[in-house]
Amino acid sequence: MIRYNLSKMGVHFVYPQIIKSEEINMDELQAAIKETAEKFAQCFQNKGNFDFSIQSLHDVNDFLEEVSDFVFEEQQIYQYYTTVGSYIFEVARRNYGGTYYWLKEVKQPILVAGEPEFFVSIQAWEKAKMYIENGTEDDILFYIDGYREHIEKGKQQRGYSVHLI
Repeated sequence: MIRYNLSKMGVHFVYPQIIKSEEINMDELQAAIKETAEKFAQCFQNKGNFDFSIQSLHDVNDFLEEVSDFVFEEQQIYQYYTTVGSYIFEVARRNYGGTYYWLKEVKQPILVAGEPEFFVSIQAWEKAKMYIENGTEDDILFYIDGYREHIEKGKQQRGYSVHLI
């Protein structure tokens, strides 16, 4: 197993300036998530086909499984789950749509689809963290398929609302 140093691989930690701000600029948030996801895909192309397809989430599961074999300091874990979580967010957004918002209470973004007719949201950073901590029981492909299913349900049921963690 290889231990990855994200900053040495060109995946720079872009969130501190966003998190420290009281007012989160949504355009900056989206740009930071997109940039981080693209850098992840580029830097880890030897670990899978990170082409932002739904199928690429199989490779995300494998990557997170490998990462979960190591014990990291809290800051390193944070960098992994925000980086991989950004990729997960972008796969979901590019394939099923949505808009990013910031949850102040947990200092994490969410991706929301369906507004104003319905509300379906995911917390991909948290899900990536859960996978690192719990392993395959927090399957990413299953999670994003749930996002898709709830969007379809929301399209049929005006006012439908669900937040997936």
